[in-house]
Amino acid sequence: MKPKIEDVAKLAGVSPTTVSRVLNNRGYISEKTKTKVEAAMQELNYFPNDVARSLFNKRSYLIGLILPTTANPFFGELTFHIENYCATNGYKVLLCNSLNQVDKEERYLEMLLRNQVDGIIVGTHNRGILDYHKQNLAVVAIDRYLSDTIPVVSSDNYQGGKLATDYLWTKGCRRIALIDGEGSLETPARLRRQAYLDVMKAHGQEPIVYEVEEVFDRTSQEAVMQKLIDEQPELDGVFATNDLFAASFMRVMKASKHSSRKIEVVGYDGTEAVRSLLPELVTVQQPIEEIAKTAIDLLLKEIDGEFTDEGREIQLPVRMIQGADA
Repeated sequence: MKPKIEDVAKLAGVSPTTVSRVLNNRGYISEKTKTKVEAAMQELNYFPNDVARSLFNKRSYLIGLILPTTANPFFGELTFHIENYCATNGYKVLLCNSLNQVDKEERYLEMLLRNQVDGIIVGTHNRGILDYHKQNLAVVAIDRYLSDTIPVVSSDNYQGGKLATDYLWTKGCRRIALIDGEGSLETPARLRRQAYLDVMKAHGQEPIVYEVEEVFDRTSQEAVMQKLIDEQPELDGVFATNDLFAASFMRVMKASKHSSRKIEVVGYDGTEAVRSLLPELVTVQQPIEEIAKTAIDLLLKEIDGEFTDEGREIQLPVRMIQGADA
């Protein structure tokens, strides 16, 4: 039989109320009493009921995390840091991979609300579809606009796009193409495209933009890359708005009949996984750990009722990572 709080109290020689106060850190308890209670818990292998504690504290100490897919290196690394910072602050994470599908996101949101999460971090695209701001719940978005009231944490996407395009220009590239996701999506990441367009315009060059509609589908990615290579014989530079697009382009280019052409490629994200597998890739590195920490800090302020509008949109600095062969 599982030990109960009464068993701990009996072994420690205190009342069940005292054990409860020790568990919930409520009121004054002497160090001697705390030591006795903790020793009794250890001897009996007693673990407090988190559900009961959440009812007592009016908190579940659960955070919901809705992302497109942790199979993407950026979201995988982001999840690692978010979980780590949540654990440091005494919170557990319920992870949801939505694949940007509205019906899945709706079901996940309902599930998180049923589990009484204290807050949600969202990295999906569905602005205006889900009424996060109507749930009376702490919410922080990462690189997404969900509503006018939900704070957003992102990298400095415009500066990143400018760094990437400027780099290609300094390398002598003039026919520079942008490989991006769907342009109609209103997200901070679209500023990467805007920076590219501005730099090309400043140099009097015609923009070349190719979009990947199924961003997580490798076949769809490679079809767009092949089309770009075939349609742009004078192409000498590529700015891919994420490292997976950059890797896909490099892979298709290497296997094509045009593999001898010299084309400079710059990606965006700079995750440890991609840098390990493609050390030669030049990329704009996002401060992923800092994004995670900032999002958690904002969420905890919301949960504690300490959030102010000053933190409504936070952009964190990026930096260029030179590839091994650059």
